[in-house]
Amino acid sequence: MADPSGRPRVEECSVNALTAQTLNDHYAAISTDPKHTATTATPSISDVKVFHMLDRLRPTATGLDCIPAWFLCLGAPVFAAPIAELFNRSTAAAIVQRQWKAAKITTRLKVTKPVQPSDFRPISITPVISRLFERYIIKSYIYPELHQPPPCLCFSDQFAFWPTGSTTAALVALLHTVCLELSTNAYVHIFALDFSKAFDSVRHATLMEKMAQLSIPDQIYTWIMDFFHRHSHCTKFAGSISELADIMVSITQGSTVGLAAYLVTAANLRHIHDTSSVCQDHLLLACMVWSLYHS
Repeated sequence: MADPSGRPRVEECSVNALTAQTLNDHYAAISTDPKHTATTATPSISDVKVFHMLDRLRPTATGLDCIPAWFLCLGAPVFAAPIAELFNRSTAAAIVQRQWKAAKITTRLKVTKPVQPSDFRPISITPVISRLFERYIIKSYIYPELHQPPPCLCFSDQFAFWPTGSTTAALVALLHTVCLELSTNAYVHIFALDFSKAFDSVRHATLMEKMAQLSIPDQIYTWIMDFFHRHSHCTKFAGSISELADIMVSITQGSTVGLAAYLVTAANLRHIHDTSSVCQDHLLLACMVWSLYHS
């Protein structure tokens, strides 16, 4: 039965049978996927794993917390359990302690006679514990995903910051490409590009958009996002230390997360020919034209 307007008429008996709970269950069923499996497992690290990480620490620079690597290594049997608990709480809450995000910058000369700040190369040093946990995060969750990246990202032509990558590997690959091209061509042109301030100009929003394409746990993604939020550094120079200053862009070159983050940042540099390779902030090109997509 339809009313004069043409719309179906709802019987009073059916309307009276409806309740708020019935309607709510109906709407909930529409928004529910019975095949969906929620990921409830939180990434965690065991006391034994932390002990081995501490026990194998090598001498390295100390951060602002002034806790040296030798002290952590010596006290590994005692420190392993509380540090593991600290790591697990950090990943569960996806929060990075402010002390871990504060870096100390030491300088190295770029020129013989420096006259301005740009004549010094900054070396950022974060706490040893921070670098230890960063290395675990990268090796356990980021590196495995680089072998099977999504179509929008490509890591096959990158040689920097990989477990088996190096500048030597990049040069060998370039030499192989050049020799291969010379077998069918009279000459080969090689173009080398160096991105100025490559690490210092990375936008965190763009980086995290690319990081979201990787199949990493949500807690790890959020942890990395928080790692870059409100990062700060101070500079040690001529026996004095400056005040901490917050930074909004850049990835800390002296941190493990920062190095892996640059891999992801450069992963959408798409080339036309398969004779290109990327090593740190350099592009080695042989007989090709790069198509750079700027975000």
